[in-house]
Amino acid sequence: MTAPVEIVSVGMVTAVGLDAPSACAAMRARLDGFQETRFVGSPAGWLAGAPVPLPRNWIGERRMAHLAAGAIAEAFETHPQARGQTALILCLPEEDRPGRPVRDNLALLRRISEIVEIEPHLRSRIVAYGRPSGHIAFDQARRLIASGEAPFVMIAGVDSYLTAPTISHYLSKNRLLTADNSNGFIPGEAAAAVLCAGPQHSGFRLFGLGLSHEEAAIYNDRDLPLRADGMTAAYEAAFQETGMDMNRLGYRIADLIGEQYWFKQTALASIRLLRGRHEFQDLWSPAESLGNIGAAAVPTMVGMAWTAARKGYAAGNPVLIEASSDAGACGAAVFAYGRAA
Repeated sequence: MTAPVEIVSVGMVTAVGLDAPSACAAMRARLDGFQETRFVGSPAGWLAGAPVPLPRNWIGERRMAHLAAGAIAEAFETHPQARGQTALILCLPEEDRPGRPVRDNLALLRRISEIVEIEPHLRSRIVAYGRPSGHIAFDQARRLIASGEAPFVMIAGVDSYLTAPTISHYLSKNRLLTADNSNGFIPGEAAAAVLCAGPQHSGFRLFGLGLSHEEAAIYNDRDLPLRADGMTAAYEAAFQETGMDMNRLGYRIADLIGEQYWFKQTALASIRLLRGRHEFQDLWSPAESLGNIGAAAVPTMVGMAWTAARKGYAAGNPVLIEASSDAGACGAAVFAYGRAA
């Protein structure tokens, strides 16, 4: 079992704010960044999306680099001593996703390092599994910190669904929210970063982590019924590490991008594990304001929870943060503020 990892700072670049305080305030107020895009969603009109209002109209990898660099630079602002001794784990979209805005993972990592003006750490790495990439990154981060290989680890996620090939692909699969399809998601883009260190002063910590796989994925070719076995297993693994049951959970944050499949998966996992007396457990999702932000989802959700805990408006303590991918990868992590879970 690895030692707890503490979150010491966060950064965000989103459609509702170009830094973490403004983005979190906007999401708390239920504001959104949805607007008409240049893409045609249906004969009835333009597709809704959630683009980031950058000062320059960068595109492709250059845009991704500046999004990620902005979030990372913000996370370093309060901990400048971490520069030069931080391993960067960069969370990116799936390698096989059509229209993926990144062609060369390592080139993107180098470009980000140049913009932020940091030397790439020997232990820096890429995790390209889409939305649950952050959970895999946290598993790697706590091992790096526990082994002493890196005193700080920066987990950064960046992604965009607002590319022509991506839009075309998901329209063909009938998965985007349009005038004639209510069971779809709004494509978005974002970057977020969280700076991790060893336990310091009873701050906001990761106490339990679970990774699993769902056989009845949204694209499963055997037409298996969804029972949420994968997410339930991820929940169970995370709770087992913390030594707690789900009824002690304060609230949850999930990457519910808008389709019924993901709501059903989260509901089933909760129904299967929640036992005994418990308080109301609220459920938050950044997708309500940002749409589907892919690999940026987990760092964004952790940033939401960290900010809420520090500012005193969290819906409880501990918090469980979950994410899953179209391919069936599932991740769940339990964070708590000020004490063990």
